[in-house]
Amino acid sequence: MRKEPRQGRSRATVEAIIQAGARVLGERGLDGFTTNEAADVAGVSIGSLYQYFPDKLSLIDAIRRRHLVDVLAVMRGMGQGNKPLTQLVEELVDGMIAVHSIQPALHRVLLDEAPRYDGSRSIHGIFESEYMDRYKAIIAAFQNREARAAIEVAAQVLSSAVEGVIHNAARRGTLKSPELRQELVHLVCSYLRSADYQRGLA
Repeated sequence: MRKEPRQGRSRATVEAIIQAGARVLGERGLDGFTTNEAADVAGVSIGSLYQYFPDKLSLIDAIRRRHLVDVLAVMRGMGQGNKPLTQLVEELVDGMIAVHSIQPALHRVLLDEAPRYDGSRSIHGIFESEYMDRYKAIIAAFQNREARAAIEVAAQVLSSAVEGVIHNAARRGTLKSPELRQELVHLVCSYLRSADYQRGLA
């Protein structure tokens, strides 16, 4: 983003641009996406858009970051405490499905077409750090792994499994499938209950 909005009116303008950009990107795909159309849909001038986003890649990056924020909100919303394993996993799976179901066409574009803007690396690094910490906390709560390295590897495996299923379902348009949801819950619960590491917290 070229400059950060400081006033309420400016923040509202940026929000409108990001929402409009997400809509246009989902409908048009990367090749058909233009900042002119995003500005038109947002109801702002192209000059106003360029005050905050110097080109379409920076706007796409803001759209991607908004998605990452939504994903972290799911993880944070699960909270802490002694929730039963199945309840926690259902909250995780339902939350991830909901986040990716808002604009499934947009997520397909972000996954398969849209390049990552160079300026997003630090932001993505911050996201990845907290994201993996949340999965590590889940592993530590339900599995008896003492070594830090083992917890990190398990968190990578679990997060990759959830991401893989959710992202492939977004591509195929099957996110709303009750069977997919049931199978993903079963997959995650089975992994966390694996006999070699189970804490007995079913």
